[in-house]
Amino acid sequence: MGKKILFVVSSHDQLGNTGEKTGFYYGEVTHAWEVLKAAGYDIDFVSPKGGKAPYYGLEEDDKANQEFLADAAAQQQINNTLTPAQINPADYDVIYYAGGHGTMWDFTHNKTLDNIASNIYQQGGIVSAVCHGVAGLLDIPGDNGQRLIAGKKINAFTNEEEKAVELENVVPFSLEDQLIANGAIFEKSPMWQQHVTVDGRIISGQNPQSAKAVGEAILAALQAKS
Repeated sequence: MGKKILFVVSSHDQLGNTGEKTGFYYGEVTHAWEVLKAAGYDIDFVSPKGGKAPYYGLEEDDKANQEFLADAAAQQQINNTLTPAQINPADYDVIYYAGGHGTMWDFTHNKTLDNIASNIYQQGGIVSAVCHGVAGLLDIPGDNGQRLIAGKKINAFTNEEEKAVELENVVPFSLEDQLIANGAIFEKSPMWQQHVTVDGRIISGQNPQSAKAVGEAILAALQAKS
């Protein structure tokens, strides 16, 4: 099996000027983690600042959340995330950007994370994300000075979903609009429907409902490579 999977989570804990907390969305980590962990893959966690990662949306009756909370190693990792400077891209077959509104503030304009993802992709690895985590894909460098997502089918949290949660004027930009502006071919389903888009070795999911299916798509892609 060899190489590992790198989960990226947000370090940002303030939801704009609302006074509310944010961070990574719990199920978007655990639902993908459960699938990949069960398949025997080792997973590391990194965040822009390292250390304890802020979160929200923890539903304690969710099976994957319960499993993650009960896993001492996973709890040690999520409470002591690595910094981007500690990551050697050669160690990983996959990078997975978990969502949560915090990502809209700290996944963009992060050249170290962008270069980690680019290197993983260039060595034949998989770049993946779900929901707002797709913000991490916006500026990953690709070939010939192009962005990696240019001309690629991508999906993410939609404008309609952002309006439905009444945060369209809180987030710093529209993720859907910016993906299109950066050259992606944006796909979407109606609100809250599971939707996973696979374009070669780029895998993206629309919303929290899609996190497990993104994990399954990553697993299928890994098994196809092996």
